[in-house]
Amino acid sequence: MPDTKKYNRILDALQNLLEDSSIQNISVSDIAKKAEMGKGSIYYYFPSKEAILDALIERNYEEPLQTAKNLAALTEVSPFTRMAMIFQACRSSSAAFLSHNRDNSDTIANAQNSALLQQKYMNHLISELKPALTEIIKQGIASGEIHFDYPAALAEIVLIVLAVKLNSTFLSSTTENSENTIQGLVSLLEKGTDVPQGTLNYLV
Repeated sequence: MPDTKKYNRILDALQNLLEDSSIQNISVSDIAKKAEMGKGSIYYYFPSKEAILDALIERNYEEPLQTAKNLAALTEVSPFTRMAMIFQACRSSSAAFLSHNRDNSDTIANAQNSALLQQKYMNHLISELKPALTEIIKQGIASGEIHFDYPAALAEIVLIVLAVKLNSTFLSSTTENSENTIQGLVSLLEKGTDVPQGTLNYLV
C-alpha cells in the first residue's frame, strides 16, 4: 500500500526544485535525491516526471475544486447559486496559483516554470470542473430554470473564459477589464439560457 508521507515528500521535492530550476532541467534522479529516497521508489509512486508534476498541480488546487464538484449533488440548491459557488472556486483556485507564481517568478527558470504550470493549471481546472458544471446546468434544464440545448458546451465555454480572465499571467489584464469580461459573460449566459436580465448578477 502506498505511503502517503513518501508520496507527499516526492511532490514537496519537485516543488522545491522548481524554485531554482526549470522543469526541463530537473531529472527523476534530482527529485529522488531531494526527497532522500531511491530512484526506484519514485517510480513505485509515479511512472514519470510528468506524472509527478501533474500530481503536484492537483494537490495545490484540489481543495477549491473538490468543493465545486460536491455542489453537483446539492440538488435542493438553485443551479444559479451553485454556479456562483463554482465561479468563486475558480477565483480561489486562480488566486492560489497567482500567489505562488508571484513569489517564484524572478528568474528565467521560474518564468519558464510559470508558463508550463499555467498551462497545466488551466487544463486541470477546466477538465475537473466541466463535468460538475455540466451536471448542474442539466439539472437546471430539467427543472425548467435554464433553457439551453448544449449543457457540456456551455460549461466548457464558461470555464475557459473564467480560467483565462482570472489569470493575468496568461493574458495581461487589469482587474477592471477582467470584471467587465465576466460581466459580459454573465449577460451572455442570461440571454443564452433565457433567464431574466439581472438574474445572474450575483455571479460576478
